[in-house]
Amino acid sequence: MKVLAIDTSNYVLGVAIVDEEKVIGEVITNLPKNHSVRVMPTIEQLMKECGIKPKELEKIVVAMGPGSYTGVRIGVTIAKTLAWSLQIPLVGVSSLEVVAANGRHFNGFISPLFDARRGQVYTGLYQYEGKRLTCVEEDKIILLADWLEELRKRETPVLFIGNDLVIHKEQIETDLEQFAYVAPYTDWNPRPSELAVLGMEKAPVDVHTFVPNYIRLAEAEANWLGKRQG
Repeated sequence: MKVLAIDTSNYVLGVAIVDEEKVIGEVITNLPKNHSVRVMPTIEQLMKECGIKPKELEKIVVAMGPGSYTGVRIGVTIAKTLAWSLQIPLVGVSSLEVVAANGRHFNGFISPLFDARRGQVYTGLYQYEGKRLTCVEEDKIILLADWLEELRKRETPVLFIGNDLVIHKEQIETDLEQFAYVAPYTDWNPRPSELAVLGMEKAPVDVHTFVPNYIRLAEAEANWLGKRQG
């Protein structure tokens, strides 16, 4: 099965083409540049270099959030358009789950992390059972201090992983002490090839009703709703 995976949910722009367990091609950049301008040319160039035509694709997999409101929307919109036009299945995968997949060799819990400002983080709790990544706690937005308190009660080693880890590393290691493990820099970025593999195991979604998982409203939308209700 030839799968095209797309991730524009954060700074990282990732595109991969995977055939079963073989990575045919993969592009990853970690630049604060406009994904809306770069993602389609990246997809087209990768498919050209890999010798893959659109009609050969059998599934589209997209990182569905949480993350950057605009970034998530760009990736999901492009994925829906491609899946609909090619008449092939579409699968959405948690952006946090893709990051957590880098911790496959860790014996304990995995907490992927994106900064959500004001002391908050987007996170969830995952764990490998054999070769399968399972979700222990669903993705959420939470104060980091509260999250660390919850994790400390579990008294189990936790691997923290994610591009925003540098912002919170000191607090994590101080609050969680011996239970805190910080992933190496090389594992901080999500890999679109991992996204593709994760998506192979998940059921397709309805293209027309599928929406991103923002977890919370964009700040502008929340302010607008607050004014209407006030």
